[in-house]
Amino acid sequence: MTEDALNELSPESVERSVIEAIQTVYDPEIPVNVFDLGLIYNVQVNPDYTVLITMTLTTPNCPAAGVLPGQVEQRVRDIPEVVEARVELTFDPPFHPDMMSEAARLELGFL
Repeated sequence: MTEDALNELSPESVERSVIEAIQTVYDPEIPVNVFDLGLIYNVQVNPDYTVLITMTLTTPNCPAAGVLPGQVEQRVRDIPEVVEARVELTFDPPFHPDMMSEAARLELGFL
């Protein structure tokens, strides 16, 4: 990407693109994307357009543990404006259904 193209971007617009990309990743056992499910704790877009995503899983022994972080990372790397992406996995705080969006809770029958 050219320096002129980078100058026309804003971290906020790239963050919106990152969130949209993450919303295309679904937990294979739950019909809700990982963002609305509440598994994404933080999206940090740095001034150099590298992205750090902090996420969790529904449980530490989640069957998708080997797949979901890599899928999130790859979807974000596929965004043309993103120079590099990295996902850090954490279990602090542990996932709780209250972390889900209202739409996710409705979809899963929690409302």
